[in-house]
Amino acid sequence: MQINIQQTHHTIGDFDAIFTYIENLLRDNQGSGELFIFPELFLTGYPLQDLCLQRSFIERYNDFLEKLNALQDKLNPTLLLGGLDYEMDSEGLPLRIRNVIFEFGPKPLEPIYTKKLLPNYDIFDEQKYFSAGSESCIYQFRDKKFGLLICEDMWMSSMHSTDPVKELYELTENEDITLDGVINLSASPFYLGKDKTRLIRASEISTLFCCPFFYTNRVGGEDEILFDGSSFVVNGSSVTHRAKFYQPDILKIEMSKFSPVEKSLRALSDRVNSWESLFKANITKNEQGQYRIPELSDQDCEEILQSLRFGIQEYARKSGFKNFDVALSGGIDSALVLAVMKLSLEEDQNLEAIFMPGFFSATMSYDLSFEMCKKIGVKLTTFPIKFAHSSLRTQYQDVFKDPMEGLCDENIQSRLRGAILYARSNQRNSMVLNTSNKSELSVGYSTLYGDSVGAISPLGDLYKSEVFALSRYINKQYGEIIPVGIIDRPPSAELREDQEDSQSLPEYPVLDTILEGILSYRLSTKNLIEMGLDADEVSKVFKLYTRSEYKRKQFCPIIKIKAKSFGTGYRIPICKKN
Repeated sequence: MQINIQQTHHTIGDFDAIFTYIENLLRDNQGSGELFIFPELFLTGYPLQDLCLQRSFIERYNDFLEKLNALQDKLNPTLLLGGLDYEMDSEGLPLRIRNVIFEFGPKPLEPIYTKKLLPNYDIFDEQKYFSAGSESCIYQFRDKKFGLLICEDMWMSSMHSTDPVKELYELTENEDITLDGVINLSASPFYLGKDKTRLIRASEISTLFCCPFFYTNRVGGEDEILFDGSSFVVNGSSVTHRAKFYQPDILKIEMSKFSPVEKSLRALSDRVNSWESLFKANITKNEQGQYRIPELSDQDCEEILQSLRFGIQEYARKSGFKNFDVALSGGIDSALVLAVMKLSLEEDQNLEAIFMPGFFSATMSYDLSFEMCKKIGVKLTTFPIKFAHSSLRTQYQDVFKDPMEGLCDENIQSRLRGAILYARSNQRNSMVLNTSNKSELSVGYSTLYGDSVGAISPLGDLYKSEVFALSRYINKQYGEIIPVGIIDRPPSAELREDQEDSQSLPEYPVLDTILEGILSYRLSTKNLIEMGLDADEVSKVFKLYTRSEYKRKQFCPIIKIKAKSFGTGYRIPICKKN
């Protein structure tokens, strides 16, 4: 008997493409009699948010299901499909929506299992939309028996009043059933370190039931959320099959080749609170005894680079963009964004850089920008803002009888650059890539409607110290495409004479450590000071962070690569007592 894990990649709500995929699979596997496993909510895509409540979506979905059922006479393989099961009222509006596994085989689509655990933290809000299941399911296919789970069901947590793994185990014990496998249909978002956590948990479940664990995950970039695929089969402590990272793939597994697994009750004895594990601050003590965020390893950098490249391309493809613009400043953030975009670029796409010098731009900034663009073969256009800036200064004085000074004068330079970028974007239908990093976004060190503009932010989930690490990694792997002078020079916004970031902010390794503590929700300013961080710096950073909420609310989507990020999973009121 063969099981086929289908690691799929489709756009949310693209029912025509999903139907064609299933139709082709049935045609190509006539007479196979095999079992095909698809990801969670394969039939709709995920996450759906309020889309699953819209009547037009529901009508299209129901029409799609009817069209699928018309294929029934062509079926020989059996498909386990993740989808939605609607219960409607008399007016055709949803009373209940269930996240289910459909069996599609000799009979029409039939829901055989409903997801029990509905995550309701960070980016997840499934309790808003779905009704939870209560029954465990042992699914029989031919002479084999499989336990069924959907995504979160495999995770134990004190956040939930039920434990699907434990309940499935009790069912097998009470009815003296030996499972031949546990199947999990997932739509599990990527973040750094998630893959290792998945494999550890899968191994625990495999050794509990003494059988292989089959895990299928979707691929896709949905606005800021990435689904990496990386489906697998675990048998005890061994990973026997792995699917590709960020690519559709198929795993063909022959059941007869699995060796026996030694039993362990560890999955029942360990208790992990999702809140604590997800939001734990990633801070460690270095050799000098200082608390700092850990340095990114080469493997971390490679995963981040692949994630950013995939996220940019997914957003562009689904939004209809083939042209890209980056505002190049001679600083490391914009250089890294340009490098990542260049490494992501496809044959039918175009990338250009725009350098917009002002009164305070150093000659070195142009020289380094020119050097980089020449090295990687990207067109560099210089568009000075000096004249527009000077004219605005004069007109501002004439109209308001007040000189343009301080932050007013600094920010207008950034907003001029933003206006030029979007004029170019309108002219050539290009996608502007934001160049702000997580450190700047945390403390409001960016100008609203200025350097905060962009369609999507590749660096918004990377602290500044991680920006440096990723830049060095790219240079090591791709031959110093980012000039060393950009990496080595002190960071500066170049909006006033002799300006450097360190004049306004703590050194980035310290700043980033403080921010990681705050953003994890697990550490207060008191905790950070007790860890040995400077009290004045902690207090200053916390004030900057709390006063910048209005900027973050108006920021573009950020490609999520960390457990805790700004964006969909971060919801803090603007108006509050700090």
